[in-house]
Amino acid sequence: MNRNAHSQSQQHRSHIHRRARQVAAVDFFNMLAGPELLEMTDSFLPEHRERLYPPTVTLSMFMKQVLAADRSCQRAVNAWAAQRAVEGLSVQSVRTGAYCQARQRLPLEMVTALTRETGRLLSEQAQPAWRWQGRAVKLADGTGISMPDTPENQARYPQPSTQAPGVGFPLARLVAIICLSTGAVLAAAIGPHAGKGNTELDLMRGLLDAFAAGDVLLADALYCNYFMIAMLQAAGVDVLFEQHGARITDFRRGRRLGERDHVVRWAKPRTRPEWMTPEQYQRFPDELTVREVKVDGRVLVTTMLDARQVPKGGLSELYACRWHVELDIRNIKTTLGMEVLRCQTPPMVEKELWVYLLAYNVIRLLMAQAAQHAGLHPRELSFKHTVQLWSEWTTSALRNEPTELFRLIAQLTVGNRPGRVEPRARKRRPKSYPWLKVPRAKARHQIRTYDHRLCA
Repeated sequence: MNRNAHSQSQQHRSHIHRRARQVAAVDFFNMLAGPELLEMTDSFLPEHRERLYPPTVTLSMFMKQVLAADRSCQRAVNAWAAQRAVEGLSVQSVRTGAYCQARQRLPLEMVTALTRETGRLLSEQAQPAWRWQGRAVKLADGTGISMPDTPENQARYPQPSTQAPGVGFPLARLVAIICLSTGAVLAAAIGPHAGKGNTELDLMRGLLDAFAAGDVLLADALYCNYFMIAMLQAAGVDVLFEQHGARITDFRRGRRLGERDHVVRWAKPRTRPEWMTPEQYQRFPDELTVREVKVDGRVLVTTMLDARQVPKGGLSELYACRWHVELDIRNIKTTLGMEVLRCQTPPMVEKELWVYLLAYNVIRLLMAQAAQHAGLHPRELSFKHTVQLWSEWTTSALRNEPTELFRLIAQLTVGNRPGRVEPRARKRRPKSYPWLKVPRAKARHQIRTYDHRLCA
């Protein structure tokens, strides 16, 4: 029976590889079908009969769809049909219904597991020179994600309370853990943008399994919280945050390490947070020992107390790397286009978000491989250049020549501009159309009933 089971497993894997080699649309899946990920992919594949869009093909098409400038399902199906024709395969129909149903059948668990596993493998296999003092540094930050205004999306991800009913859009909150060395997403959580239990710190507490003893977490002042630091410190994780604005820093207190550099004890807050049970509150230590330093006009808080091992200037240089998480989120939202999702229901919204993150990790995988071949750091390479080159590469006859692809990716490096400052403002003015302040159906009725100029 064991031999039969092993034989069936081998046949199933061979079947997966045959399907993956058929056409270029599954080039993404070929990257995910390596020895490390094949077992995981196999375990999540659902039982399915032979269809035009089996799970592996659907996932690859979905990933190519989110990377394309035209992200419509029709374009994805048209590209798939054209490729089948080039490969000499039959094209039955270019209608999108079968593909949309295949996307709905795609297991969310498979997409999330592949995203986390690709991130983990990238982080663990990072070159020693890419790490900070030989340690894995992880970044954390949150952002907002918009989506279509449907009743289902509004029920799960309500629009901001400041917007009138019928004229706003559902808004979700995303918190991500990102590897500083490679830029890969290691873990992520999504929830409503407002409401009890949906703050950035609430979502972050659900991601603490992404950390291991010896890691370092970089984050902004929002994360400089007594209980967050205590939980991470108990797991053997060091932190480096900017001081929260509500806390007063007095360098006359504590044990002095240097100019505006001291070790101090924080007392546990007397008020128990709403999310915490009394038993949990009692288990937290009564005091935390942290180090506070003032450098470049800001106060930094860290659990790395040894000033000889980590001098004040080293902390400043490390905290400057926190800006990479802002650039990574910009790459995900702006370069890839995840700022506004397209799916109409919450399950598909979540699936679309994880497909974006998986496609992002695959691009980061290409960048890491190219950097390793060229002797560079992955952060020196251009993310957008890699996306553009990969999108063209998958449609060319050279798609089976990865060495040449890595060489071309490594040719274009990003500029080194430390201390760059740019205003958060747009020069180009938007069109002078008025804001839609009533539901669209009501606006259409007004246009039909009254003069259009009165409704403008």
